[in-house]
Amino acid sequence: MPTKQAIVTGTLVAGTLDLLSAFVFSAMPGGDVSQFAENFDPAKVLRGVASGPFGDAMAGGGAGAAMLGLVTHYVLMMVIVTVFVLAAKRIPYLTRQSVTSGLGYGLLVYLVMYWIVLANRFPGIAARIGTPWGICNALVSHLLLVGLPIGMITARELRRR
Repeated sequence: MPTKQAIVTGTLVAGTLDLLSAFVFSAMPGGDVSQFAENFDPAKVLRGVASGPFGDAMAGGGAGAAMLGLVTHYVLMMVIVTVFVLAAKRIPYLTRQSVTSGLGYGLLVYLVMYWIVLANRFPGIAARIGTPWGICNALVSHLLLVGLPIGMITARELRRR
């Protein structure tokens, strides 16, 4: 049961924090907060997520595409969390050093998602995500809002067994 609880809690917490971060940072292109209210469009972010596995047409879709993006995001996050939880069950260091391992895992998730998955799916994206602003906000989000919570939640839940 601790494994399942770690996966569920980690997915909900890290998934929600990551999504909120994406909503906020997408409304501030290049760090410009002056037009935040005009650019704030969570549905656009979710449709963008859906366009990854389901094609470019999703980016222009409606509420259904946004809902598909929401489900896709949490399914991907569940896979990311599950990999860490299963690794932590086999490698005790990951739970003993939950902050360090969580931050390291956040870095690994960032590298894989941005420089392998996104770069291959959207070939022109490197110009946008490779800017100092793009790298900084993605790194901060993945280290502090994805990796760190996953590491800490996993350690807490696996210690309960």
